[in-house]
Amino acid sequence: MSAPAPKSVLNESKQIERAAMLIEMGARMQVLESETSLSYERLIRLYKEVAGRSPSKGQLPFSTDWFLTWQENIHSSLFLNIHQYLSKGASLDSAELLTRAYRLYSEQVAALELEPLLSFTRAWRLVKFFEAEMLARTACSDCGGLFVTEPYESRHYVCGLCNPPARAGKSKSAGALTLH
Repeated sequence: MSAPAPKSVLNESKQIERAAMLIEMGARMQVLESETSLSYERLIRLYKEVAGRSPSKGQLPFSTDWFLTWQENIHSSLFLNIHQYLSKGASLDSAELLTRAYRLYSEQVAALELEPLLSFTRAWRLVKFFEAEMLARTACSDCGGLFVTEPYESRHYVCGLCNPPARAGKSKSAGALTLH
């Protein structure tokens, strides 16, 4: 971990700008505290100013299970593949990388006329789980795509697109994945 940047008006301005951008993308307080050096009190005031309301209360979910269910896994895998691709090609800090990857994920989902299942905060949590090796990416043995899996997934993994669950794709709700 690097030493904290010296106090300066310019650095504080950049931190406020970063926090405002994260708030606009839907980040919860835990994300803001992790990705900026602003005080909790300052973040609360900024959140109210930017979002026009108080931040949501409560803990973030701390389970990898959500990322492994059928549709959520497809969305999570799309996002994480974008994130990993960008991390190799550009020298961005963690917040910039996350926001760019999330914007690209959102654009892809919108282009497919799907409901974005992955919130910004869940995307942040996904990256943290991946970095802590609580989740991994495994290649599907049928299509070769990389999908979010548990770290100890077998070599003969078949993704939810190649082998969907029995009731998958039957939903009539707008924005849900449908199989033809």
